[in-house]
Amino acid sequence: MKLKLRKKDKVMVIAGKDKGKSGEVLRIYPEKSRILIGKINMVTKHRKPRQNQPGGLQKMEAPIAYSNVMLLCPKCEKPIRPKLDKLATGEAVRICRRCGETIL
Repeated sequence: MKLKLRKKDKVMVIAGKDKGKSGEVLRIYPEKSRILIGKINMVTKHRKPRQNQPGGLQKMEAPIAYSNVMLLCPKCEKPIRPKLDKLATGEAVRICRRCGETIL
C-alpha cells in the first residue's frame, strides 16, 4: 500500500485517545498501515532486568493506524488530505488542497 506520509512529516491525530494532538512521524509500517509518531500513543512497557540494564516500567510510543492521522500543511497549519501532482520535470509532489502550497 502506497502511503502519502513520509518520515519527519508533521501530522495531527483525528481519532482515538490522542485526538487533536500533533507530532512528527518517526517510522512508517506500510505493510500494516500504521505509523509511529513522537510523543503520541504513549504506552507502558514492562521490562525484565538484563545483565547491564535495570528492569521496571518504561514509557514508549506505540504505532497508530494510518487512517487516524492527517498531514499538517506547513503554510496554513491545518490538517489536510494532500493532492498528488507531477511537475514538468516528472517529479511527483504533494500539494495542499486548501492553499496550493507544495509539501516537501
